[in-house]
Amino acid sequence: MELRHLQHFVAVAEDRHFTRAAERLMVSQSGLSASIRSLERDLKAPLFVRSTRRVTLTEAGRALLVEAERILAQVRAAHEAVAAVQGVVRGTLRLGAEQCVAGVHVAGLLAAFRRRHPEVEIRLRQEGGLALAEDVSAGRLDLAFAYRTRADSEQLRSVPLAAEPMTLLCHPEHPLAAAGPALALRDLAQEDFVDFHPGWGPRRATDATFAGADVPRTVTLEVNDVHSLLDLVEEDLGVAAVPRHFRHKRDSLHAVPLAGTGEAVYETVALLPPPQATSPAARALMTLLERGTTH
Repeated sequence: MELRHLQHFVAVAEDRHFTRAAERLMVSQSGLSASIRSLERDLKAPLFVRSTRRVTLTEAGRALLVEAERILAQVRAAHEAVAAVQGVVRGTLRLGAEQCVAGVHVAGLLAAFRRRHPEVEIRLRQEGGLALAEDVSAGRLDLAFAYRTRADSEQLRSVPLAAEPMTLLCHPEHPLAAAGPALALRDLAQEDFVDFHPGWGPRRATDATFAGADVPRTVTLEVNDVHSLLDLVEEDLGVAAVPRHFRHKRDSLHAVPLAGTGEAVYETVALLPPPQATSPAARALMTLLERGTTH
């Protein structure tokens, strides 16, 4: 088994297509097919189910993908570690982030990082916290900024960024806008909510808060971005329970604190692999963040 065979396998697994993977790798399709067949012979198992339109992973292929991604991540880390010893941070920084994460200004942080480490290629992907945690654990991402979704493990550790309570946003003419200085969760049991899809951190924080208080909640409108959520609330199509800092994003909406939910319901963290597996680029980015450097 050669390293390039694993690289070819991962590319086909990601693209689910031999032609597209060959174009991305800049190799011939016949050479890519031969590489996959060689890997299948070495492992004595088929890795893909091939059809005229696409390919899908077999059970053996799915098992190999987890390990292949981890191996390739370790190889990249080895190259970058040697460069770092020589005083140069290079390679690729693969970062994931949820939307509007408290405790970090992602754009400013990346701009500062690029000024200090111009030889590093930056790749950013926005996704929900659950998917980001899985990708950091599997080595597909170097680090991610997200809502805390689970306890630390052998593959994943977290560095706290910020913690804040949840706030209710509603249209200024909604009855809840005149309900008083704070609202109890039981006051919201009959409301229609606008919220993110379940994989996003704010949705998971809100779901956990209401479930912990044994208060039912109806989400009628689900979105994947902050501005769509705020637009729907602004049209009085529902209310939204969101992290407190969201209230500054739309002055036209009325914000009401939620009583009895605690001051640290929504906690954001930096998700990283174990220290020995953290890439030099990820360490350099965290150093800038810890210093508060965005200029």
